[in-house]
Amino acid sequence: MTTPRLLYLSRADVEAAGLDLPAIIGLLEAAFREKAEGRVEMPPKPGIHPRPESFIHAMPCAIPSMRAAGVKWVSGYPANPARGLPYISGLVILNDDDTGLPVAVMDATWITAYRTGAATAVAARRLARPDSATVGVLACGVQGRTNLTALAACFRITRVFAYDVVREAQERYVREMSGALGVEVVGVTAPRDAVVGADLVVTSGPILKQPTPTIGPDWLQPGAFASAVDFDSYWKPDALAQIDRLATDDLPQFRFYREMGYFQRTPEPYASLDEIVTGRKPGRERDDERTMAMNLGVAMDDMAVAPEVYRRAVERGLGTWLRL
Repeated sequence: MTTPRLLYLSRADVEAAGLDLPAIIGLLEAAFREKAEGRVEMPPKPGIHPRPESFIHAMPCAIPSMRAAGVKWVSGYPANPARGLPYISGLVILNDDDTGLPVAVMDATWITAYRTGAATAVAARRLARPDSATVGVLACGVQGRTNLTALAACFRITRVFAYDVVREAQERYVREMSGALGVEVVGVTAPRDAVVGADLVVTSGPILKQPTPTIGPDWLQPGAFASAVDFDSYWKPDALAQIDRLATDDLPQFRFYREMGYFQRTPEPYASLDEIVTGRKPGRERDDERTMAMNLGVAMDDMAVAPEVYRRAVERGLGTWLRL
């Protein structure tokens, strides 16, 4: 009898697996198509909240066609960056879909960062103008980086306007992202300056149940697309009221969050992303529409990516095998 074992993958191991953003975007596209056909099992994520405005969530999901089954245990602590710690941290447990035995435990930080950017790109392909060329980024942290990188994989970006309340973070972002992407990245002194001139806008601050939003009406221009990675934390209700098409990645979980106290002044999304990907609901229909994806970051995204990370890690001899 073979002794069961699992593979532990650190963040460095996950990164060394070599999965790039175009590949991750493709995996998410496939997963959203499976979801539209009812072939994804993904209950609303239960969680605990040990500190105000903080969360620790369990995110289970199964995608049979991708041989994916498992759970992500993820936390978000807004005070962590001031301690020199990441806002988001966690682990993914991947199970064998035939036996149910755990086959891998891997760091979730890298996967969370990149699959979130990829989900923005999947939405932008349908909701943004194809000729979109300028990007506004509010909050220059991890998600500000991965979302911009994902958009740059899908659009011909020529200029980026970046804003962060921490000037050092903004300056570092301008320097590093301009070098990484080979585009002009301009630091701005006010949030409005990052929004009004942009075809694509990403807000990626902490997720807050009771936010004090910044973005007002008429900041997002007609024809622009926004990805609200931080839910409605950055967006005032009268700005959200101007959105012509507001989509999310999972309508049942959006409504679940509303019952928990989030989205109290946010309009109901007209469609979920799987409906838009498969053409069941239209994406952008006019050049002058204001559109937005308010994706929640669902477990399906992680389970679409984790099996491929595991497969590549085994091929490359990465990680540490542990006995069960």
